[in-house]
Order: sequence, then C-alpha cells, then structure tokens
Amino acid sequence: MSARLPAMFQRLVWSNLAAQSAEQLALAAAPIVAVLALGAGEAAAGILQAAQTLPFLIMSIPAGVLADRMSRVRLMAGAETLRVLSLLAVLALIVSGTLNLPLLAVLGFIAATGTVAYSVTAPAVVPALVAPEALPRANGRIELARTSAFAAGPALGGALVGWIGGAPAFAIAAAFSAGAVALLFGIAEPQRSPKPPQHPLHDLREGAAFVFGHPLLRPIFVTQFIFNTALFVIQGIYVPYAIHALGLSAAGVGLTLAALGVGMVLGALVSARVMRALPLGTVIAIGPVCGVVAALVMALTIWLPFGALAALSFFLMGAGPILWVVSTTTLRQTVTPEELLGRASAINSVAYGARPLGAAIGALIGGVFGAEACLIVAAAGFLLQAGIILWSPVPRLADVPGAAATL
Repeated sequence: MSARLPAMFQRLVWSNLAAQSAEQLALAAAPIVAVLALGAGEAAAGILQAAQTLPFLIMSIPAGVLADRMSRVRLMAGAETLRVLSLLAVLALIVSGTLNLPLLAVLGFIAATGTVAYSVTAPAVVPALVAPEALPRANGRIELARTSAFAAGPALGGALVGWIGGAPAFAIAAAFSAGAVALLFGIAEPQRSPKPPQHPLHDLREGAAFVFGHPLLRPIFVTQFIFNTALFVIQGIYVPYAIHALGLSAAGVGLTLAALGVGMVLGALVSARVMRALPLGTVIAIGPVCGVVAALVMALTIWLPFGALAALSFFLMGAGPILWVVSTTTLRQTVTPEELLGRASAINSVAYGARPLGAAIGALIGGVFGAEACLIVAAAGFLLQAGIILWSPVPRLADVPGAAATL
C-alpha cells in the first residue's frame, strides 16, 4: 500500500480545493448577476467573459517569473488574498446597490489575476513537498480537487444566485477564498537559493528557451494549445447548437455539459493507478486520442442528433485529457530544473489562452457556415493535435525521465 502523502501537501490540496471552489462559484455567479440584476445582453456578457479569462493570456508569464524569484507559498497567499478583496468589493457594491457592469468586469479581471498567479505557482510547489516517486499520485490528488470544484461549482453558483441572490453567492466565494489563504500559512516551503538580480526579460527568455527547446515539453505545449483551441470551437457554439439542432431543453444542455465534469473527476480518481499500470508515454497519448474520439462523437450528432451522444462526447473530453494533465504535469516537474519550475508552469498555462481564440473561431465559422461546420473544423483540429504528439518522442517514454539535474 502506498505511503500517505505529507501533511503539508494535504494542506495544499485543501487550499487548492477551496481556491478552485471560490473561482467556480464566482465565475458562475458573475454572468447571472450581470444578466438578471444589471440587464446585460449578449455583447456585455461576452465582454465580462473576456475580462474574466484575459489574465490567463497576459498574466501567466509575469506570475511564473515571480514564482521563480520569491517564496511560492507567499505568492499564492498574496494572489488568493487579492481574490478575496475583489470578491468582497463585489459583495459591498451589490449590498450598496452601486454595482454596474464596468465595475463587475474590472473586479472580475482582478480576481482572475489572483487565480492565474495561484494556479501557475501551485504545480511548482508540489515537487518541494513530496518525493519524486509520489508525484503522479500527488498531481492526481491536486487534479481531483480542481475537477471536483469544476464539476460542482457552476451548478452551486447558479443555484445560490437563483435561491438567495448574488450577494450571498459572492460572500460564500470570498469565504472559500479566505479559507484557501489560511490553509497556505501552515505550509513550510523549503528554502531556495537566492537568484542573482537580472532583468525580467532575461528570466522570460530563459524559461521560454528551456520549454521550447526541450524535445518533450515543446510538442506537449503545441498539442495543448491546439487542443484548447479546438475544444472552444465546440464550446463557443454548443449551447445554441444543442437547443436548435439536438432539441435539448435548458436542463438538458446543463446535463450534457455536466458530463464533462463527471469525466474529469473520474479521470482524476484513476490517474495514479493508470500511470502505475501503463508506460508514461502511453498515458500521455490517451488524452489527445480521447479528444479525437470525443470530437468525432460530437460530429456524429450532425447525422444522429441525440443528446446522449453529446453527453458521451463531453464525458470523453473530460476523462481522457485529465490523464494528460496529471501525466504531463509530472513529466514537466521532473525534467525542469527547480529554479525554472514557475516559468515552465506559466508557459504551460499560456496554452489556456487559446480558449478565447477557439471561441472566436467558432463564432466566425458558426456565423457564416453554421454550427455543423464548427464541429467538423474542431474534429480536424483534434486530429492535428493528436498527430503532433503521436509523431513526437513523448509516446515512446516508458517511465518518467531522470531528474532535471541529470539532463
């Protein structure tokens, strides 16, 4: 039986669960408040969504540079405190009746900046708290916390706003976020050697040169970027497609989308066991290949318009790619020198910046050629990302390579 993970790592897991729950609650509550309380239309709701996701594109790299220059636990605590303050500001504006859309968007951007800094830094802390051989299990535990919040948070956020209003929803999110900060104070991060002063651009070039020059990390980044683009081509048009082409009700749309979270949780639960049973390269390849199958199943709904097929597609899109996240995170933590972990994690997070790009592509193609064309284009994108990773050296890995110091 495997040894118990260290107590300080367990605190990190619980902090991560609290932080992710706060994020998902706020992300769900903000657009509902915007529509119901502030009268936002489609364009305003789109701007709000952009404000809440833009930090993933523009703040990941600065956060990674900071993570390699200062105490990572302290950076996470500061980032989460920033989110607490932004959520409390929204709460105060709702209670005082002075909330408006520009303020909600600005505070959403500030909260998301805290989210990015926390999310970029957390994977860089894990190798300092657990032994190398425990990394797959530790990363699986982190992903289980994240995916549990991802699966439950949106539904809970919507229910809270509907039942008791926006103010209590943001109050609960702020309480979760404050709990995440409190849990971090019990983590004693090992001391790192101080870095000599140098220009931030030098730090950035150093991190980018390592990731994009590494024969394993480079194809992983490219694959992930294309995967996220193709996924959000589907996500951008799915709701109107599901209602008009598949004949689903609002509840039916919610159920099919919930299958994504269910798949993510299941994948996180079995990830460590799968990584023990299969070669590392095979586990990494499962995610992209599963993405192809999921995209083809979704495309099949063009001819067989059944909601069950859409739900199966989203389930596969959650279960397989979570194995990718756990296995590639373990690989990146192992092959990256300790002093570059923050920047390597940040560059990986930049791949999530492809999501607005995918949504924009979906909107353009869907507006001109229809949602069915988007599903075909997305399937082509998934085939491309699978081809890139399968032609790389990654699938031939039998196990995690030697530690970065030996490279």
